[in-house]
Amino acid sequence: MRKRDILTPIGITIGFIMIMLAILSSGGKEGFGNFVDVASIFIVIGGLIGSLLINFKYEQIKLFSSVMKEAFRKNDRKMPELIQLFIRLSEQARKEGLLALENEMEDVEDEFIKKGILLAIDGIEPEVINEIMNAEITAMEERHYKGRVIIEKAGEYAPAWGMIGTLIGLVLMLSSLDDPASLGPNMAVALLTTLYGTVLANLVFLPMASKLENKTDEEIFIKQIIIEGIIGVQSGQNPRILEEKLSAFLVGEELETPSKVTGISGENIHEA
Repeated sequence: MRKRDILTPIGITIGFIMIMLAILSSGGKEGFGNFVDVASIFIVIGGLIGSLLINFKYEQIKLFSSVMKEAFRKNDRKMPELIQLFIRLSEQARKEGLLALENEMEDVEDEFIKKGILLAIDGIEPEVINEIMNAEITAMEERHYKGRVIIEKAGEYAPAWGMIGTLIGLVLMLSSLDDPASLGPNMAVALLTTLYGTVLANLVFLPMASKLENKTDEEIFIKQIIIEGIIGVQSGQNPRILEEKLSAFLVGEELETPSKVTGISGENIHEA
């Protein structure tokens, strides 16, 4: 089960809290009420939903909620553990042959790793494995983009609908200049729609889209490492050499993780 990424809800919550504190510090509780306008909410949310329905197919719209949830999930795959998996597979392949890895694949949950190892067991050339696995990475990247683009478009449309609401409010205000009592509400619509649209775009949609893009880049990076590990296992690389090769991809605190490889001595690095 994937862990929740607490930074996303914390960031959104802090953003809204800071905005509310700024409002309260300027006008007290009464001032906060001035920033709530139902008409402005209808214009921004309704217009945003309408634009997304026009822009995307039904199948893509259904992905909206799942894509939003993905921004709140954490990729708990740990690089050191991934490297140790390939070290173990490399050791077993050198001792018992590639066919012995077929049973190991039953306990591997990652379908990408399983597919690559099975291709290696089938005797597919390393260049062909590389092409097949990279084609799958490209397909994954395209799927992620199709989901992420909905959030990106929402970030683009929200401020635009805020401006449309501002124009509506200005028209209403100018058409009722002879009624001073209506000037305030109409001005509120004019300004609050822009506020709502801008906040939604810059605090919710655009940061989420950027985070999803970063997660896709991270997933591509990890899959490229997996390809290196698979080819290393297939070619019969020394486990110690393979460990050093894959460890070059580690960053930050991952570098401090002690090696858990057992049964590999310094003498073995010169073997085959």
